[in-house]
Amino acid sequence: MTEITLENLAHSYLPDPSGDADWALKPMNLTWRDGGAYALLGSSGCGKSTLLNIISGLLVPSQGRVLFGETDVTGLPTLDRNIAQVFQFPVVYDTMSVRQNLAFPLKNRGLAEDVIKSRVAEVAEMIGMTDVLDRRARGLTADAKQKISLGRGMVRQDVNAILFDEPLTVIDPHMKWELRTQLKDLHRRFGHTMIYVTHDQTEALTFADQVVVMYDGRVVQAGTPQALFDAPEHTFVGYFIGSPGMNLLDARVEGATAQVAGVPIALARGYGPLSGRIRIGIRPEFMRLGTGGEGLPFMLHRIEDVGNHRIVRGHVEGAAVNVIVPEGQPIPAGADRIIPDPAFIHVYADDWRVDPAAVERAA
Repeated sequence: MTEITLENLAHSYLPDPSGDADWALKPMNLTWRDGGAYALLGSSGCGKSTLLNIISGLLVPSQGRVLFGETDVTGLPTLDRNIAQVFQFPVVYDTMSVRQNLAFPLKNRGLAEDVIKSRVAEVAEMIGMTDVLDRRARGLTADAKQKISLGRGMVRQDVNAILFDEPLTVIDPHMKWELRTQLKDLHRRFGHTMIYVTHDQTEALTFADQVVVMYDGRVVQAGTPQALFDAPEHTFVGYFIGSPGMNLLDARVEGATAQVAGVPIALARGYGPLSGRIRIGIRPEFMRLGTGGEGLPFMLHRIEDVGNHRIVRGHVEGAAVNVIVPEGQPIPAGADRIIPDPAFIHVYADDWRVDPAAVERAA
């Protein structure tokens, strides 16, 4: 296990990058704590896999350094980094049995047969393949082969880190939940540094203690799942985390008031002069419906019952807005207003959250 530090790291696939758009990864500084369970979350094409491949040594960055502890490994090949990596699609030896596949990384390192036998049995039970240990991999399904890949990644206990690149893509939904639980249990038991790349917020939030969110080649926020939900530092984080995501509305902010669609909305804190595109963000959980009177004019389109709550979908002056109504709470007949809770409104300037405390300190 080791701490992994990315120091002024950036990467371009072009030989002579010039503009911002030429960089697959924009400059970043990031530390992955020794023994931490991390998720690298973002939509397709945001740079997640590029970053993971730089950490693993499959790719050399255009600039910056990768440190394992205090050792600069930027130029070292994968073999010399002592990591395990599990890829999106299964990588197994078809002519070998499940047992032989799981034992292969341990045999390569010359471990004693009794140690190999014990560890293979433990991992096989963890991935639910004890009954097929002596079957050849060739005849197994894609999700069974991916379980072998996961097992091979987890079988070694001496690795600096285990890297997972969208490892549950081919796994059926029920097994996804089970394997996420098992990976979390593995982390608690052995304390490996784990980095799990995914575009699925459920996978990220249920697996990781810390989530790193990427957007357009940048790390836009790193923190606990609760921190990402409570205070998204970028509009993408607000939109991407949550189901549905955060509502975003164009606004003009003056002091402790936001003007939205010509209606004044109270804010919990005051703000100084702001420039750029200004929007307020509020999660669907922190809005209520009303009829006439106070609030923003709301055009209701449909109601979705999802069991323990309902999602009311509609628009405020053309902008999509969602409201979550708890189970048992009535929806007012003829609802045509939404009233946001000022305590949960965030203000964004050019997509970045404005910290009211920082504004007050500057004043």
